[in-house]
This record gives sequence, C-alpha cells and structure tokens, in this order.
Amino acid sequence: MAAQCDDPPMPEPTTTDSHEPRALVLKAVLLSVMLAASFGVCFFARSLSFPVFGWPLHFWMAAQGGVLVFIAIVVVYAAVMSRLEAQAERAAQATQQGAGADV
Repeated sequence: MAAQCDDPPMPEPTTTDSHEPRALVLKAVLLSVMLAASFGVCFFARSLSFPVFGWPLHFWMAAQGGVLVFIAIVVVYAAVMSRLEAQAERAAQATQQGAGADV
C-alpha cells in the first residue's frame, strides 16, 4: 500500500527572461579565480617553488590551497548572491507598494 501525502502541491517555479547582470559578472569573476587556482598553479608550478612552512609552494597549493580556494569561492558566491537576492526582493516590494498606492 502506497503512503499518501496530504501536503498541498508545490507551486510552479517562476522564471525570468534574463539573468541579473551583476550575478553574471560575479560568476565570471569567480570562474576566473577558479581557473587561475586550478590551471594557473599547475602551469606555473616550477616558478612557484619557494618554501612555505617547509614545503614548496606548488606542492602546498596542490595539496591544500586549491581546496581552500574552492571553499572560499563557494562562501563568497553564497554571501554575494544572498545580498543580491535580498536587494532584488526589496526593490520588488517597493515597486509593488508604489503600484498599490497609485490605484
């Protein structure tokens, strides 16, 4: 016997015709940082061979630095997108309130 769910159906997701330009710039910058952290360190590894805490920098970047950079990218993206979405929500509410006052 199948279990029944009494929850109401989920509403259809809303879509927008275009992406927020600031979000696209953020994505491009963070992807560039990701490319530099993953490819750049490997490509220029021989020139990055000075010691950091007793290990060569290129080894440290490959072992720990890359992971820390990727975690930082996720944290920055989440924080900035949260702020951008809050700004967009406030602007939408102000537009709704302004339209309601004109009626």
